[in-house]
Amino acid sequence: MVNIEGTYHIFSEVNELLTGLGREPVFDTHLVGISKEIRQTTGLFTVNPDVLIGGVQKTDLIIVPALFGDQKKGVERNKEFIPWIIQQYKNGAEIASFCIGSFFLAATGLLEGKRCTTHWRFANDFRKMYPGANLLDDKIMTEDTGIYTSGGAYSYLNLLLYLIEKFAGREVAVLISKAFMIDIDRDSQSPFIMFRGQKEHEDEQIKKAQEFIESNYQDKITVEQLASMLAVSRRNLERRFKKATANTVVEYIQRVKVEAAKMSLETSMENVSEIMYKVGYTDTKAFRTTFKKITGLSPIQYRNKYNRELAA
Repeated sequence: MVNIEGTYHIFSEVNELLTGLGREPVFDTHLVGISKEIRQTTGLFTVNPDVLIGGVQKTDLIIVPALFGDQKKGVERNKEFIPWIIQQYKNGAEIASFCIGSFFLAATGLLEGKRCTTHWRFANDFRKMYPGANLLDDKIMTEDTGIYTSGGAYSYLNLLLYLIEKFAGREVAVLISKAFMIDIDRDSQSPFIMFRGQKEHEDEQIKKAQEFIESNYQDKITVEQLASMLAVSRRNLERRFKKATANTVVEYIQRVKVEAAKMSLETSMENVSEIMYKVGYTDTKAFRTTFKKITGLSPIQYRNKYNRELAA
């Protein structure tokens, strides 16, 4: 509900701003539904659409909000939207999804082979349900041939600013970002990602490799070492590891080390070099480069932003 109401509010503000500047409004916003009254699954809200899908022959932009709860059930409950969305896209409409609304958008088939993102917590579930989509779970938003997606929770605001800039211009987008206190150029959700280890798979040998990495991240671990430990070939290990976790072995080792470093940066006052050695790095440049690649921030920037003692 928040991203539906928030979108309506912000687009209305854009129109008011444009009118004040002597320009024509650009957004004619409607809440479109498949029935005249829609009860939210929790029972807390009832939604009354402005118009039903049969009353919209052509539109320029469709926004799919986040659908919470069981995603398969959400698709089933809203399946009448699917042919309508597909036809509107074929007719030239652009499509955007907010947060885990990407699950429903993917159910239309329109994300097949396309770049997209979703809330980082649901990235593994998304990959399982829609392996043909090119999920970039570190991105806060994506655009691919007229289809837009946004990352976790309130990152939908960044996608809204992007759309406002496209339809109303940079000047208006900047003014709206200031009015609503939104960081206009933030493009990554990497600093917010908490690495969970991706163990929701059935390959027990790969789980053993993951557990070994997580228990010994402070040591130097090689692919050959893991392959020997599991009595499999390096090629076999790398193929199965990538399939099970969506990371290469080296990427997984790096992410575990960086997650350990993040925890130290958040909770301790150890210097960066001490933390670097503690998580198994000896090369300062390699550590900083890997840390920034995964989180989008340098170790110092991350500490300044998230350390509890500094915040206090």
